[in-house]
Amino acid sequence: MLKVTKAVFPVAGLGTRFLPATKASPKEMLPVVDKPLIQYAVEEAIAAGITELIFVTGRSKRAIEDHFDKSYEIEAELEARGKKALLEVVRNIKPANVDCFYVRQPTALGLGHAVLCAEKLIGENPFAVILADDLLHSKEPVMKQLVDVFNHYHSSVIGVERINRVDSASYGVIEGREWEEDIIKLSGIVEKPQPALAPSNLGVVGRYVFMPGIFTHLRNTRPGSGGEIQLTDAIASLLSVEQVLAYRYYGTRFDCGSKIGYLKATVQLALQHPEVREDFEAYLRECLPALFPAAAVAEQPELIEPF
Repeated sequence: MLKVTKAVFPVAGLGTRFLPATKASPKEMLPVVDKPLIQYAVEEAIAAGITELIFVTGRSKRAIEDHFDKSYEIEAELEARGKKALLEVVRNIKPANVDCFYVRQPTALGLGHAVLCAEKLIGENPFAVILADDLLHSKEPVMKQLVDVFNHYHSSVIGVERINRVDSASYGVIEGREWEEDIIKLSGIVEKPQPALAPSNLGVVGRYVFMPGIFTHLRNTRPGSGGEIQLTDAIASLLSVEQVLAYRYYGTRFDCGSKIGYLKATVQLALQHPEVREDFEAYLRECLPALFPAAAVAEQPELIEPF
């Protein structure tokens, strides 16, 4: 039986939208409350049963490798000070049964090229691709939802969500027919179409499960705009020989590749963090009347909708 035990994390991007914060530190290491973005992505993968983490890195990404490595100095210091709870937090960043591998993307040639860089480590196995920029929050981890769909159909699966058509130029947009509830059998996929040309209102998010056949199509995909190899183009080619499914996942997506998405994620997750949520919610409620006096109402609404 085919099992998804490997995941690829393309983390070679420069993070220019967050300069100067990302000048010397990877954007994937930006913290949301008390964990970096990449750790949220890794935890989602591990919850889906993945035990081999493949990071496709670039220059100045050493901090990611260090984050998932053992830190003798910090652990010794915490142990000496009797800070057992923090010591456990540091030791449990990565479970002992999970292995990390690192491969360089020597040139920035797009997401498709980044995935292709992991081919030798994937071999003939199905695998996941997770983009840490998309922080997906849900009761059941979204990658586990995709892996469950893969386990049932043994087909490549891509995560999608409903989008506003006016935003279609920022997404890969799918076309196809509803096969089962929340599962669409793809007949096509278009990279960043103008709203009038978008084939549907379902946009691709940064979660994929692929059969290894995708690598043949990545190798044969011609560079597009900016000389980049688009993963979307390889998926479109894969459709000619294999079934590909789209899955409308359950959860909330925060686009942490943008400043506003990152800020939303920070607020929402802080409001669910057991250590700070009460004080933070009280602070926000104090701020709201001063910040938005015209919106003040007798009864304060809930700040978040719990899952």
